[in-house]
Amino acid sequence: MIENKTVFITGGAGFIASTLIARLVERNRIVVYDNYTRNTLKGTPWAAHPNLRQVEGDVLDFERLRQAMQGADIVVHAAAIAGIESTVKDPVRTMRVNMIGTANALEAAQQAGGVQRFLEFSTSEVFGSQAFKVSEGTSTVTGAVGEARWTYAVSKLAGEHLAHAYFKQHGLPAVTVRPFNVYGPGQTGEGALSIFIRKALRGEDLLIFGDGTQIRAWCYVDDMVEGVMCALEHPDAVGESFNIGNARAVVTIYGLAEAVCRVLGSRSRI
Repeated sequence: MIENKTVFITGGAGFIASTLIARLVERNRIVVYDNYTRNTLKGTPWAAHPNLRQVEGDVLDFERLRQAMQGADIVVHAAAIAGIESTVKDPVRTMRVNMIGTANALEAAQQAGGVQRFLEFSTSEVFGSQAFKVSEGTSTVTGAVGEARWTYAVSKLAGEHLAHAYFKQHGLPAVTVRPFNVYGPGQTGEGALSIFIRKALRGEDLLIFGDGTQIRAWCYVDDMVEGVMCALEHPDAVGESFNIGNARAVVTIYGLAEAVCRVLGSRSRI
């Protein structure tokens, strides 16, 4: 059990991080570092918890990040630009935040000294659109240069490699998790399931990128956080990457859109 630790979370106001905070805040000191582009933390019971401190900052601002991280026992690096729409609109910022931001977080942790675990968020997208029955050792793939999907995937994969490099070269106890399409209460941003539900309730068209045959494993946020806790606590997790999803909830994007419309009785077109 993690207790009496200072846990520093970049992107701490995000969806998964906010759920993680709920698990940790009673027995630990939490420092949230976020630029608040999205704020899932706002309005939660733990947003004003006495054990939680919020610092507004950007992961591209190394000096502010380094100063804020001083004294951290555990670092969770969840800050990132995610989602296909964000990547299409601003591919340069996507790559800068995901690559340079991760490099800054790792270097800040290394300079801080005393960090007992550094957990870095990668993505299932490193396996491509057909990420089906993949193991941690499955080869990661890429496609055409400049394609939005790979802009995001490569930026996250670079961060993953760098985290492992810091472990091998400097001994920073880093571990990587690859979330597989997380959903649940408090979700903000561009998760397909939440977007489909909101649009279907309004009777709007459900837009799918590609032909809809992309396979996804949908992971409930509580299960994702349970996996994160294991990666933070288990002594053998250091230096490893873990796929966190739900092999029993595998469906194509088109199948998901159909299911949402069916369950909601929606007349939305796909």
